[in-house]
Amino acid sequence: MDNANKIKIGLIVGPTASGKTAASIALAKKLDAEIVSADSIQVYRGMDIGSAKPTMEERQGIPHHLMDAVDIDSPRFSVAEYRRMAGEAIEDIINRGKYPLIVGGTGLYVNSLIYPLNFTTVASDEKLRAKLAALEQAQKGAVYALLKKEDPKAAERLHPNDTKRIIRALEVVRLTGKPIDDHGGDFANSANAEIPYQPTIIGLTMPREALYERINLRVDIMLEQGLLDEAKAIYDAGYDASLPALQGLGYKQLFKYFGGEYTLEQAIDAIKLETRRFAKRQLTWFRRDKRIIWFDISDYPNKDALNDAIYRIFAGGER
Repeated sequence: MDNANKIKIGLIVGPTASGKTAASIALAKKLDAEIVSADSIQVYRGMDIGSAKPTMEERQGIPHHLMDAVDIDSPRFSVAEYRRMAGEAIEDIINRGKYPLIVGGTGLYVNSLIYPLNFTTVASDEKLRAKLAALEQAQKGAVYALLKKEDPKAAERLHPNDTKRIIRALEVVRLTGKPIDDHGGDFANSANAEIPYQPTIIGLTMPREALYERINLRVDIMLEQGLLDEAKAIYDAGYDASLPALQGLGYKQLFKYFGGEYTLEQAIDAIKLETRRFAKRQLTWFRRDKRIIWFDISDYPNKDALNDAIYRIFAGGER
């Protein structure tokens, strides 16, 4: 399929707190676009403040898709399911004469759209999963230690507490002899397969010290906006703590505070630390994709100058 027959889509990616929301709203206005979220926590209903989900006021009338799309207690919202739903949203946007703009920092969600990945080739092995789950229950951290030995690249990008994805990564490498990124992150596209989209990809970044300061400030703002109450309401609802939704940064640390494992100060410090680590992993992930056109926010005097520069890429002009 040549590019002339492919669907043109735009993407804005980058680490958490890099300004993707504001930049995407500004770009969507200029492109007559609608936004498709690529965020693994914003997809859940009721997880608003902690996921930095833009409010209706912040969206400024721009339709957003794949936000509030799944219930918190959904146990199996997979990357393959995301790709299916995002594909449907993109088709709907195109059919209404609008431009699809995908925005987010969840690398596998983004890759499911811009790489010819096949997430269905490796079947699950329930016996192996149960064995690994039992091991983790008996010895916390055991499966992550195994993953560091058997698939160090996957261990580098996964949080040590993300037991579900750690077990899946171990399952894949043990069943196939190949790391999970070979199945869901083929950056070299060794099979020479094609995707139905022609993507234009923008990445937002900034000096690491400035990014970390923004992350710390954003956590403080979330707390002022009511993150504690939002997390407590979810905690009090009695959901299974192993649900994928509840592995989200902010919620997981506050749940430990509610359960008496942390003081509030320890929980807040942990949120900031883990979010900074997550941002580092996001940058490592996205920098492998050479198609991304990076914009260092610190190079621009204000948001308008940055937004104009981004728009020129999509309009076919010079940066």
